[in-house]
Amino acid sequence: MNYSDKLFIQEAKDILAGATNDGLDGVRPVWADGTTANTVAKFASITRYDLSKGLPITTLRRQYWKGAIQELIWIWVKNSNNIKDLPLKIWDSWADENGSIGKAYGYQLGKKIDFPEGNMTQVERVIYLLKNKPGDRRMVVTIWNNEDMKDMGLVPCAHTITFSVIGGKLNAVLDQRSGDFLAASGPGGYNEIQYATLVYMMAHIAGLEAGEFVHLTVNHHIYDRHIDYVKEMIAIGEEFDTESELPKLIIKNKVENFFDFTIDDFELAGYEPKSKSNKIEIAI
Repeated sequence: MNYSDKLFIQEAKDILAGATNDGLDGVRPVWADGTTANTVAKFASITRYDLSKGLPITTLRRQYWKGAIQELIWIWVKNSNNIKDLPLKIWDSWADENGSIGKAYGYQLGKKIDFPEGNMTQVERVIYLLKNKPGDRRMVVTIWNNEDMKDMGLVPCAHTITFSVIGGKLNAVLDQRSGDFLAASGPGGYNEIQYATLVYMMAHIAGLEAGEFVHLTVNHHIYDRHIDYVKEMIAIGEEFDTESELPKLIIKNKVENFFDFTIDDFELAGYEPKSKSNKIEIAI
């Protein structure tokens, strides 16, 4: 059992001991059959990782790590808001007939802004600062935009990341307003795989070491139809008391330009999940 697994089990227990939102007005997600997707939730979950020790990824349920990175590339590298540019089907429910998710995710990262450093995107600015002014404490990228919210197919859950270089190491904090524990935001899950990978990518481009990654999820919840599955994962984890290291994410090729990254540049060493990833129902 690795560090992510331990955090997953503890966080799952904490959430399951939390409060439900049954009957609470304003709940948006529903199941495919139209039933309200109720949750049990915890306020303000925080996980912290030393990325020199490996990639946050749980072994309690097989994670499709390549898919997570492909989605990250779609948003951060391609700056796309069209699912036709993504070799996955998980976004289909939020796209229109043309494949667009509106002014969300990659759209926000592709917008040019007049910064003090010049007219560039948020991503371009962070790369510029990492290479030229690594001591800057204003390296913030956000895809949260209240003005454009009405035109978004899906309002972003993980919305802001702040980078900070200390002692020659690149660290980052990810802010997430809401998290589907099992499908995406749990320790060692989809979101942490993605944004820890982003730290490795930025460090690679800037010639820095990857340092710490901190993940804050404000409303961390388990959906009612996921509860039994999460309990099974807890049971699987508690059967294994042998310590194991986190798998190592390897950037195989020397990539000079951040926007040239592809999925073929990555390899994951030492990942041995204890159970297969069974398909789960996603609240939409």
